[in-house]
Amino acid sequence: MALIKKLDKIDLEKNSTHQPVSCTFSIVEEDGQKMLQIDTYGSAQRKIKNKKSQSIRFSPDALKQLKDILKGF
Repeated sequence: MALIKKLDKIDLEKNSTHQPVSCTFSIVEEDGQKMLQIDTYGSAQRKIKNKKSQSIRFSPDALKQLKDILKGF
């Protein structure tokens, strides 16, 4: 699992197409702080179906930063 504490903007050199996968989110509490956790699951072609692939947890500071980024959309 990854704990994101800060987001840094970069420009991609190459933009590749991604395949859709299932995704869930949870609100978790750690050390008295609420955090957002996003979990992605393997593609339909994966050997083990519905197996969690990645977990990303956003700290309160990173979540505030993400909200500010999303305001620009």
